[in-house]
Amino acid sequence: MPQRHSKNNNDLAYFTYDEKKKLGYGTQRERLGKDSIKPFDSCCLCLKPFIDPLCCQKGHVFCKECILECLLSQKKDIQRKLVAHDVHQKQEKEEEEEKLVLQKARELEAFDQQNHGAVPQYSDRSLTRDKNGFHGANSVRVTSYEEEALRTMKAFWLPSATPEAPVKVDAPSTCTVCPEGREKLKLKTLFPIYLTEDSNEKKVSKSSLNNTFICPSCKVTLTNTLTLVAVSTCGHVFCKKCADRFMAVDKVCLICNQGCKDRNLVSLSKGGTGFAGHDENLEAREFKHLGSGSGLGLVRPAMKT
Repeated sequence: MPQRHSKNNNDLAYFTYDEKKKLGYGTQRERLGKDSIKPFDSCCLCLKPFIDPLCCQKGHVFCKECILECLLSQKKDIQRKLVAHDVHQKQEKEEEEEKLVLQKARELEAFDQQNHGAVPQYSDRSLTRDKNGFHGANSVRVTSYEEEALRTMKAFWLPSATPEAPVKVDAPSTCTVCPEGREKLKLKTLFPIYLTEDSNEKKVSKSSLNNTFICPSCKVTLTNTLTLVAVSTCGHVFCKKCADRFMAVDKVCLICNQGCKDRNLVSLSKGGTGFAGHDENLEAREFKHLGSGSGLGLVRPAMKT
């Protein structure tokens, strides 16, 4: 019966699967705890209990002040990129015109040299430096062939002939995006949501930090374990069970009797932030090239799912 050498120490030149696993090699999985998950009544930007909440069509909830400030900063950034793009386009146009002028001048010079023979014509223009600062061999006037060779030569060791990579500035997008889902977002697509507070529970403090919200239909306390649905036409929030049982069938809101269609029922995004899991995927993964005990520290950034 052969022995299971992978479970024992050996003198192989490579790590076995069991040794890699003990050293923390590969993908490490861990289920996120409660502290890593954002509460359902918190803003996706400031991570605090939201004030005057606004919701997008994908179910991400923000404070009104936070999302307005975010969209305004995106607008300013778009304007800055548009100005930079216009300046770059103008510069490219000027460079193209300059190339055409230089090409025409070279053609005229070649035509003049061909008509006047091989006698060099020295003038103030011939003694000026080249555009790249190169005078030619022994500081004499270079011929048109040498000038063209210097222009097209990819000689990185010569400062005058060092190739330059063209800087390309693409036209920026003029659409603002959701900071959470990265989809296109406009201010007019946001709608306010209204959570129903538990009136039976007596509270000494009126602070919003201690508020308890319930479903207005079944009176169940709303937590992260429930999937919440908001009606985009009126903004009232229900649990998914009541929304599927009543509003999806009757096509009206249970509180204000305002009409709603299936597309008006928006499931609120629950779960974490950019550093934690979202919705039902609450498992964090981290890939390590080498184990944490090796001391080399070659760790790839964690992938949160």
